[in-house]
Amino acid sequence: MSGVTAPRGDRGAARVPVRRLTVLYDAECSLCAFVRDWLVRQPQLVPLELVPAASEAARARFPGLDHGATLEEVTVVGDAGQVYRGAAAWIVTLWALREHRPLAHRLSTPAGARLARGAVLAAAKWRGSTTGWGGGVYHRGDGWTYDPRDGWSYAPPNCAAGTCTTP
Repeated sequence: MSGVTAPRGDRGAARVPVRRLTVLYDAECSLCAFVRDWLVRQPQLVPLELVPAASEAARARFPGLDHGATLEEVTVVGDAGQVYRGAAAWIVTLWALREHRPLAHRLSTPAGARLARGAVLAAAKWRGSTTGWGGGVYHRGDGWTYDPRDGWSYAPPNCAAGTCTTP
């Protein structure tokens, strides 16, 4: 499945069954929040934990991830260290759902993977066109900024007022 990062070798993840998946989603995105709400209502064969991407919880749990990238591309992390991105993340998430596992198996074929990738690209395009801020620059309180011309960038919050916590 393309979009899968090799698991950490020290855990033997290739031989370890996936018993839990963590789905990182953009909590500021209405489409992402809708999908999150839909996922929690689905019967799950493999438990899904939904965590806002780039949040303190996500950073603490997965310090090695590029958290800026998780805001741009859906990312799922398996309990054995696997990292799935983009279409592969959607497929493994569907695989975890009782009623959608057969669809996940069909999407994991070469032809199905093209369809899954198209769906992910369509969702990204829809997400980009319905941002709700009129196409201008979007600022998040945690220092992330999105500019349609340049994509996401990070500038740490200004701590001059003494309101920032230090690690």
